[in-house]
Amino acid sequence: MSKFTLEEINEAVEHYFNGKETAKDIAKSLGINQSTFNEWIKHYEHNGLSVYVKPYTSYTLEFKLNVLKYMTENGTSSYETAAIFNIPSPSNIRTWKRKLEAQGIDALQSKKKGRPTLKKEVKKQLKIIPTEGSVEALEARIKQLEMENEYFKKVECLSSKQGKITKQDKAHVVYELRHKYPVKALVKLAGIPRSTYYDLVKRMNRPDSDADLKAEIKSIYEEHEGRYGYRRIRDELVNRGKKVNHKKVHRIMKMLGLKCLVRLKKYRSYKGTVGKIAPNHLDRQFTADAPNEKWVTDITEFKLFGEKLYLSPVLDLFNGEIITYTIGSRPTYSLVSEMLEKALECLPEDHQLLMHSDQGWHYQMKQYRHALQTRGIRQSMSRKGNCYDNSVMENFFGILKSEFLYYKDFENVEHFKQELEKYIEYYNTKRMKAKLKMSPVQYRTHFEQAA
Repeated sequence: MSKFTLEEINEAVEHYFNGKETAKDIAKSLGINQSTFNEWIKHYEHNGLSVYVKPYTSYTLEFKLNVLKYMTENGTSSYETAAIFNIPSPSNIRTWKRKLEAQGIDALQSKKKGRPTLKKEVKKQLKIIPTEGSVEALEARIKQLEMENEYFKKVECLSSKQGKITKQDKAHVVYELRHKYPVKALVKLAGIPRSTYYDLVKRMNRPDSDADLKAEIKSIYEEHEGRYGYRRIRDELVNRGKKVNHKKVHRIMKMLGLKCLVRLKKYRSYKGTVGKIAPNHLDRQFTADAPNEKWVTDITEFKLFGEKLYLSPVLDLFNGEIITYTIGSRPTYSLVSEMLEKALECLPEDHQLLMHSDQGWHYQMKQYRHALQTRGIRQSMSRKGNCYDNSVMENFFGILKSEFLYYKDFENVEHFKQELEKYIEYYNTKRMKAKLKMSPVQYRTHFEQAA
């Protein structure tokens, strides 16, 4: 009957009662046995159309006995009796009759569906608890110690790699050991609820929606040899057409164990007043509207292979570009004079340049001040002992040391100088400045094209 709707059954039965066709013809047209159609007719005569909806119920012992008693006393068939008592299948009645004849009334009692369950008290009684000191107790203890040892070894391995152990890490260890030890005992050892463990495992098996982003972040980090932090990587992703929140980039980098390198201090060249001190004309105004308006300079020290090297660069505040630099084994005046000579070669004749430095003795020298005056350059100096007045240059030295000096390995001093030249080129042309969203040379090129 399940293949036909109530409307179809009703239409077929009414068609029969209208006398238009015989039961045999109607059954044939529907593709069913005539006995099945006869059953429909009997059900309809006794109970109407509602009987075709199968009742999902269990029959009581009293009901079964009444059905069998009626069938015996009235001599009705199982089909007819099923129709009268609204029992969907006549085979149920025949089964009841066989059971009653073979096993008696008790066989007609309804049984509970599903597997039989034991009460907690009975379970506790049945549970075998090994006696203390017995072989079983010792074996159970050994198994517990093996589980603890293996679990904590894996956890310790994770902690040495990433520092902090999360619930996800614990769930991962439990997941690895689940075939060897009971999950219930493992989650108890890990100190996480079983429901939390299964939820985390479910998430573990899902595809990582950030897999492509993680790969790109790692690629940018490696391309720049670990010099980019999360903000600069976020900006690089934006340049590549991917808008990602900086907090998400930071979270992913932390997850992947990617860290930007730390910064260290610089060499101090202040030796007191040995010449003339210029006023602080720059006054921490570290922005410029065009190239060659404001330059800053300073000296920093490197220690390599038991030797000291001194770097003297010039930086344009317009775009942070390194105009030129000199490097030497001693912080003599020639180190600064050569730097200035090379820098002035890059300076156009028509300019209004301000040259700023700290109060280092090199910049107080008469020769230095005269060279600036000859080219019409206004000299500016930081206040005594105030590194913040030349913080842009200080910032560059911090970047240089953390991204280059303390990051790479060098074979000798010559190799260091070669790599330094490559890094300055990279810094000017490729490395993105967070404020500019592009490299210094790219920014200057855009400005010159727009002008």
